[in-house]
Amino acid sequence: MTSPFSELATNLDDIARQGLYRSRRVTASPQGINLEIDGRAVVNFCSNDYLGLANHPDVLEAFKAGADRYGVGSGSAHLICGHSAAHHALEEELAEFTGRDRALLFSTGYMANIGAISALLGRGDTVFEDRLNHASLLDGGLLSGARFKRYAHADAADLGAKLENAAGNKLIVTDGVFSMDGDFAPLDGLAVAAKVHDAWLMVDDAHGLGVIGERGGGILEHCGLGQDDVPVLMGTLGKGLGTFGAFVAGSEVLIETLIQKARTYIYTTALPAAVAEATRASLKIAIEENWRRDKLKTLSERFRLGAEQLGLRVMASSSAIQPVLIGDSQQAVDISNALLNAGFLVSAIRPPTVPQGSARLRVTFSALHEERHVDRLLDALAKIIVGRK
Repeated sequence: MTSPFSELATNLDDIARQGLYRSRRVTASPQGINLEIDGRAVVNFCSNDYLGLANHPDVLEAFKAGADRYGVGSGSAHLICGHSAAHHALEEELAEFTGRDRALLFSTGYMANIGAISALLGRGDTVFEDRLNHASLLDGGLLSGARFKRYAHADAADLGAKLENAAGNKLIVTDGVFSMDGDFAPLDGLAVAAKVHDAWLMVDDAHGLGVIGERGGGILEHCGLGQDDVPVLMGTLGKGLGTFGAFVAGSEVLIETLIQKARTYIYTTALPAAVAEATRASLKIAIEENWRRDKLKTLSERFRLGAEQLGLRVMASSSAIQPVLIGDSQQAVDISNALLNAGFLVSAIRPPTVPQGSARLRVTFSALHEERHVDRLLDALAKIIVGRK
């Protein structure tokens, strides 16, 4: 008899042959631009800690003080006894930061997206998703039970055509800054399409909040859009703000609906109150220290210019995410490994995370990087990629 799951080993072999096998690396140091990983010192160019707050002394101090006051675990879900004064204060501060009526904390961004979409839609409704949306947005749409339609990437006209004959409640879902490409969603056009067709627009601004905009208000601040234009805003705390968790912000009715109906909120343990206190500290820094955003822009532009001079295929991006297109998955892995040997940690991104034939190096910047780090990375890329041609 064939044993249960006997095909698993074969499937793993197939993944490896395609250059798509994923492996973990063990980090033995705090997050930052300098990491000790797998026993070696490297300069980190693949973190989402864009503002360099994950190991900021004020954030660490707030976390320690929160642990002294509230302990380590939150004990239960928010609706039982896990919703602390720290959680409540952070929600109020996030609502003020985003210019919305209220905000609601979730334990992860994945849970926030699945919970929000599933709470707002059901059978007979329709969800419209950008073709390059994050997996959590796609999964949320599929799990909702609504009709699932994808529109061409960043194409408001294609979206408008698909909205014409849609039934039920209509929800348009998009990333604000696309995590693997670094480009911005055309929110102005999407917001117009939503209003014309009586739909709601939901934006996942995980990679924009704290990073984009004069005050770090993200892609919505960049586009000058408010709660009426984008009724549902999701943001994460583990990227620009350097901690952990996520939130959804919007109207009073939206937040109360999520409290009553979002299963990923109702049926999970609240994130530790100490993390909420740490996030309150990092949010204050993110708002006040504009130099961090200015520096990210300078570093990204310096890298783009240097990469283009080397003849590298840098994808169109105005964010701290600067992907270098390679194409072949195994070649992307080989270059990533060569960079690691040269002392640089740069992730190789491959299908199914990105479309077939578009494997890439995902270079990300932190406000803690210096220009000399950018120049050293460019020198390494010149030797490894350009030197092979």
